[in-house]
Amino acid sequence: MPRPVPLRRLLVALLLACAVLAGSTACGSDDEGSGASSSASPSGTSSAEAQKWAKTRFVANAGLAAGATYQWIVKPYRAGKFKKGADGRTFALVKAGLAGGFAYNRLKAATTSAKGDPLLSKAVAPLTAGIASLKGLGTKLRDGEAGAGDIGVFESVINGIKEAGKSAGVEVKDKVPSTSQLGG
Repeated sequence: MPRPVPLRRLLVALLLACAVLAGSTACGSDDEGSGASSSASPSGTSSAEAQKWAKTRFVANAGLAAGATYQWIVKPYRAGKFKKGADGRTFALVKAGLAGGFAYNRLKAATTSAKGDPLLSKAVAPLTAGIASLKGLGTKLRDGEAGAGDIGVFESVINGIKEAGKSAGVEVKDKVPSTSQLGG
């Protein structure tokens, strides 16, 4: 007498068969008159468009970095949230650490975007050393080891980026990122 096949095996086999069937029918089309060409190549953008988008990306990234720095580093520091015994100190330090890492990341992205515009790249080039110096400050902030000098470095780099944008003809405005954006 043949042994009965467990229901679980039948369901797995059925699901696999359906997945293979659906995958093979969705992969290709024998329609030659569909109008879509399989050898379509992407069209390039003009250098003027590339420069426009470079400025746009620069402004967006620099604005996010400036907003995060001011909202979660400078403002709490001035309010005394980082001092020992302050109410909500641990939470403020953690947010400042995340904001520091986020600001560093966005500033690096802003300098990369600035390379697409000749005027912006010249204006931002002197600031790359200052941006590189911010690399470990996020961790210092998170651990509660940052002082007034460290906060001043963040402020000066952000102000330098804003001035570089202004000299290139674009205005960088603070844009405060959400807390979910800080976490990545």
